[in-house]
Amino acid sequence: MNTLKGKTIHFDDRSLHVELENGRIISTPMTWYQELQQASLNQLSNYQFICHGTRIEWVELDYHLSIESMMVASSLKKAA
Repeated sequence: MNTLKGKTIHFDDRSLHVELENGRIISTPMTWYQELQQASLNQLSNYQFICHGTRIEWVELDYHLSIESMMVASSLKKAA
């Protein structure tokens, strides 16, 4: 599998959306991320890509998220 590198992220009322460098978008429910659900919009906007773009970090929230794990979890959920 090619390395999944993030380009941008955005949120809506229900989902976290990660746009990848290759143009694909991964969307997962916000309900999967309790820490992010409890954060303010300002805190959510304060993210950075780390580990060569393969992970997302919210320093203020002390929260890290792997883009690959989002992809795997999303695939498993769709298959269920």
